[in-house]
Amino acid sequence: MEISAKDVKALREATGAGMMDCKEALAATQGDFEKAVVWLREKGIASSAKREDRAAKEGAVVAYVHMNGKYGVLAEVNCETDFVARGEAFQTLCKDLCLHICSANPKWVKREDVPAEAVEAELEIYRKQAAETGKPAPVCEKIAQGKLSKWYQQVCLLDQPFVKDPNVTIDQLIRELSGKLGEKIAVRRFVRWERGESL
Repeated sequence: MEISAKDVKALREATGAGMMDCKEALAATQGDFEKAVVWLREKGIASSAKREDRAAKEGAVVAYVHMNGKYGVLAEVNCETDFVARGEAFQTLCKDLCLHICSANPKWVKREDVPAEAVEAELEIYRKQAAETGKPAPVCEKIAQGKLSKWYQQVCLLDQPFVKDPNVTIDQLIRELSGKLGEKIAVRRFVRWERGESL
C-alpha cells in the first residue's frame, strides 16, 4: 500500500522516531497509525531492553519551583555515567520531567509502585460501575480493566502523556533519549509540594 509523506511526518512527530523507521512501521501495520506507534514502541523497547539490567547510579537530583512558589518538585533521575548526567540533553529531560510532575501531579513513578490495595480499591469501583450496565461478567471485567488502565495514566508518571507533547508518554520520552545516548535512564523517585497543602 502507498504510505503518504504526511502520515510518516505525523508518526515521526508523535514518536520522535526516524523517517525510515516510521515508514517501515506504517508499512508493517498497513497504515494503521495506532498500531504503528505500538510497533515503534516495541522496537524501541527491544533495543533498550538490553540496558534494563545495567546499573544507573549517576544522574541528578533536580529542584523545580513553579508559579511564583505555589508548586515545587524535587526529583531524582538516574543514568549510567557522570558524563551523560552533565550533558545538556539529560539536564533538559530532568527539567521537563519536573515541569511535567508539577503540572500533571502523578502519585507514583510506575505501575509496580502502586500499592496493591489502591489498585484493588479502584478495580472494585470499576467492576461495580460495569456491573450496572447489565453486561456479562467477562465483558464487565474487560471494561473494569480498561478503566484501570486509564487510571494508571492519571496517577503513574511513566504512563502519563507528556504535558509538552500529549502524543508521547513520559516512558516514551525517556526511552527515546536513552536510545540516543545509549545509556539506561530511570526516574528513581520524586516529591511534589503545593503551597498550603496538608501533609
